[in-house]
Amino acid sequence: MQKVSYATSLMRQGVLISTTEHLLSVFYSMSIDNAFVEIDNLEVPILDGSGEPFVDLIRAAGIKQFRRRKRFLRIRRPVSVEGNGKRITIVPSDRFLLTCDVFFPHPLVGRQTLEIEVTPDRYAAEIAPARTFGFEYELGQMRNMGLIRGASLENAVCFDRDSILNPGGLRYHDECCRHKALDLIGDLALIGKPLLGHVIAEKAGHAMHFALVNRIMSDPTLYEIISFDQLASRVAHALVS
Repeated sequence: MQKVSYATSLMRQGVLISTTEHLLSVFYSMSIDNAFVEIDNLEVPILDGSGEPFVDLIRAAGIKQFRRRKRFLRIRRPVSVEGNGKRITIVPSDRFLLTCDVFFPHPLVGRQTLEIEVTPDRYAAEIAPARTFGFEYELGQMRNMGLIRGASLENAVCFDRDSILNPGGLRYHDECCRHKALDLIGDLALIGKPLLGHVIAEKAGHAMHFALVNRIMSDPTLYEIISFDQLASRVAHALVS
């Protein structure tokens, strides 16, 4: 697992695959935990900059159910990473809940907040279509860093100083926040098991997501691994109580 400022990369045995977060986000949210991905390049295709094309392909192919019971990683006590006015926290819950807060000093963005229970249907309708985005004044610096060389209005939302350059406009009024949620889920997929917890992200980014995952996986006292039957029993007990 590797990290960079603008994307998440995976490395194994010297092979590096970049920009994995969109595909991982879709797999994680659509409950896909057994898949082969064949790729003939150094990064996952950006497509239209969102997770929606992957969702459509998965739905067209169909999902096969196996007999083996799912095992979940349930957060037992709060864990947090923060710095430079940014913070990401996970608190215990028997569901996968997400609160995402972002702020960009642009008249069409500003402060945006999304609160959602992440389920396959809600993810597909409310998060997957949100596209990656950027600001025109950042393009030169990013290209000098070797990034976004293939960026266009076909695969990203681009803002200039006071407007949006894409002819079709935004897909949601808070598309930036929704895409940040998409990226966050993709990075949380590095945990390796379905997450049960309430994730609260305040202006966090890939590096901070990575730091949180690393902290969780390095401290087994922060979580427990439970089966689907144990989860169902917890939920039933909570409803009765």
